[in-house]
Amino acid sequence: MGRNIIKKDLIYPELSYQIVGILFEVYNQLGPGYPEKYYQKAVANELERCGLVFKEQVFVPLRFKEKTIGRQYLDFLIEDKIVLEIKKGARFSKRNIEQVLTYLRAIRLNLGIIANFGPNELRFKRIVNLNS
Repeated sequence: MGRNIIKKDLIYPELSYQIVGILFEVYNQLGPGYPEKYYQKAVANELERCGLVFKEQVFVPLRFKEKTIGRQYLDFLIEDKIVLEIKKGARFSKRNIEQVLTYLRAIRLNLGIIANFGPNELRFKRIVNLNS
């Protein structure tokens, strides 16, 4: 059973490795202290430079019994496979993790990455949706 979980956690290893490399490139070039929107713009520039197909600010409807009751927007959808959320801060909040899981479930994807551009370092977390 443990092997299946490990295999599922290794979803898109090459693509996620490339994305994490882009995140570190952005953090190493810009450094800490900027608003989220500047990190997002820099990440978009690097994704484009690397030839990755991506969409920004992707609409994700919040549905209840076949009716849309709200709307959310995820930061990036990369190669129609991975959700990337950019945050500014030192830690991952439970709310941010739940937000990415909600996106993954809504659009039926398996992998999300949260990147926190913090005051001392870049941190990232892979979020796996096992229920897609």
